[in-house]
Amino acid sequence: MIEKHTSKNGLRIVLESVPTVRSITIGVWVLTGSRNESEEKSGISHFLEHMFFKGTKKRTAQDIAEAFDSIGGQVNAFTSKEYTCYYARVLDTYKDYALEVLTDMFFESTFPEDEINRERNVVKEEIKMYEDTPDDHVHHLLSQASYGDHPLGRSILGTEAHLQTFTKETLLDYKDTYYTPNNIVVSIAGNVDNSFIQKVEVAFDRFKQEHYEIKREKPVFQHHSVIKNRNIEQAHLCMGYNGLAIDDENIPTMMIINSVLGGGMSSRLFQEIREKRGLAYSVFSYHSSYLDSGIVAIYAGTNVDQLPLLEETIQQTMTDLNESGLTKKEFTNSKEKLKGNMMLSLESTNSRMSRNGRNELLLNRHRTLDDIISDIDAVTEERVSDVIQQTFTDKHAKAVIMPKQK
Repeated sequence: MIEKHTSKNGLRIVLESVPTVRSITIGVWVLTGSRNESEEKSGISHFLEHMFFKGTKKRTAQDIAEAFDSIGGQVNAFTSKEYTCYYARVLDTYKDYALEVLTDMFFESTFPEDEINRERNVVKEEIKMYEDTPDDHVHHLLSQASYGDHPLGRSILGTEAHLQTFTKETLLDYKDTYYTPNNIVVSIAGNVDNSFIQKVEVAFDRFKQEHYEIKREKPVFQHHSVIKNRNIEQAHLCMGYNGLAIDDENIPTMMIINSVLGGGMSSRLFQEIREKRGLAYSVFSYHSSYLDSGIVAIYAGTNVDQLPLLEETIQQTMTDLNESGLTKKEFTNSKEKLKGNMMLSLESTNSRMSRNGRNELLLNRHRTLDDIISDIDAVTEERVSDVIQQTFTDKHAKAVIMPKQK
């Protein structure tokens, strides 16, 4: 049972009690990410996330690290294109302490200049590490090919040039603008009762600004190609198709299609490309949803000499999918697989916290596991065929990172 409470200042709190565990996870979800940045401030959401760990009025960066290590807990954060999350997982006996440290970081971070300068170098190294990992970097290039100059096409990390422009004042201004209670959800899951909601409400009752309405421009999906050469041994290919927004009624249908296409070892892409032809070690597909758009992506890595055959094989797989749809066995198996994965994914307090926080922040609603299973069961073969025809046309975006010619 999920308890939901909206504070007077607009902050939303969701709590799921799981009395059978001894842990609790607290997550602070903020409705801003790289999508909300101007080109000049590209990467500021991610950089701000880093700086929340660099000291408060009463804690140094080391104090924050030791605060959770000393109790066997975990604290971390991540930034996406549309939201940022700060979270801590601790034993239930330390829930009040974890809340106090998180809110201290959230409201009392001082952003000292020496730490900003040091963290610039850290993020520069993160950018270099990312670019040196082509099987990750190619997915960002696919976003570029799919969304062009729209913020969804930019890197979450920003660029080294942009990092140099960030100051304490820049960070505080961005934080005070976007980190308002109407754009924040606190999600709690674990061995805790709803009396904890009042403690959270009190802890988060100190915002400088109460409200900010975020404006977004819906992207137009493009069909461009981006090709990069690197000093690497393998070619990395990503193909993208226009997908569904996060609240689209056909999301369960798309989940079934993706499961059959490239969602596991029994999927068509895995069987055709790896098992039958030996063209790639890693091959898969996934569907990413945003508030008003989405993308279906296919990834595979292979020897550069085999790249034309790899692409041809993927294209043929998509043609077969368009012309023949799913078999009855694929349709039935994928439904059962999705339901099983859904149940297994909710066995940790961290996954429950994440699911509830994301649902509240982006959808402003929650569905029980039984509701989700009913949605999957309700998908028909006719609906699957319709979504396939709407999505997998001949037009697609493409990104390739390939070895430099010797």
